[in-house]
Amino acid sequence: MTVRVLLADDQVLIRSGFAALINSAADLEVVGEAGDGAEAVRQAVALRPDVVLMDIRMPGVDGLTAARRMTAAPDLSDVRVIVLTTFEADEYVVEALRSGASGFLGKSVEPDDLLDAIRVVAAGEALLSPRATRGLIARFLAQPSQDGPDPHDGTLDVLTDREREMVALVAQGLGNEDIAARLHLSPLTVKTHINRAMSKLRARDRAQLVVLAYQTGLVRAGGVDQP
Repeated sequence: MTVRVLLADDQVLIRSGFAALINSAADLEVVGEAGDGAEAVRQAVALRPDVVLMDIRMPGVDGLTAARRMTAAPDLSDVRVIVLTTFEADEYVVEALRSGASGFLGKSVEPDDLLDAIRVVAAGEALLSPRATRGLIARFLAQPSQDGPDPHDGTLDVLTDREREMVALVAQGLGNEDIAARLHLSPLTVKTHINRAMSKLRARDRAQLVVLAYQTGLVRAGGVDQP
C-alpha cells in the first residue's frame, strides 16, 4: 500500500527536494504541494493524504495553525501531520504536539530517517526527533495549558486499569514489544488495549495519548525514564 504525502513549505526548492526524495521510495508518493498553511488545509480536504509534511514557519497561516485546523476537522481524522522545521526549540516541540501533530522533525534530518518517519506516522505511531526527548516533553506538557484537559475532569475515567497502565507506558516512550515484555503479555494484546484506549479517548494516534497522559497527570515529569 502506497503512503500518500502532502508537502507544505513556502520554499519551492525545499518542496522540490523533499518531493524527489519521497517519490524515490516505492511505497511513498507525493500527491500535492502547498506554499502556506491555508493552502495546505485546502489541499488536505481535496486530496485526503495519509501524511502531511508541514513546515512551522510559513506566511499567512503557519504550520501549527494549519495542523490545528486539520486535526479539528472530522473529515480529516485519518490525516497525520509531521511538523518539520529548522527550529527544534522546546516550545515548538510541545506546541506541535498540542496542535495535534503526530511527529516533529528538524529539517536537518537524514533522508532515510525522513522516509522512515513518514512510514511510522502513517502507521499511527508517535514520532519525535532525537532532540525532543521524553524528559523535555514531560516537563513542558506538565505545565498548564488553556487548550488541554483539566487534570481533574475525569478524562481518563473511561479507561480500565489495564488501559490506564498502557497509556502511562506509551507516554514513557515504550513500544508495544517493550510493554509486552514488561507486563508479560503478547504484543497483540498490548496493541488491542492501546487501540481501545485511543478509541475511548478519541486520540488520533499515540502522540495524542502522550499529550493526554501528561496533561491529565497520569504521568509526571519526574516519573519518566530518561533516554
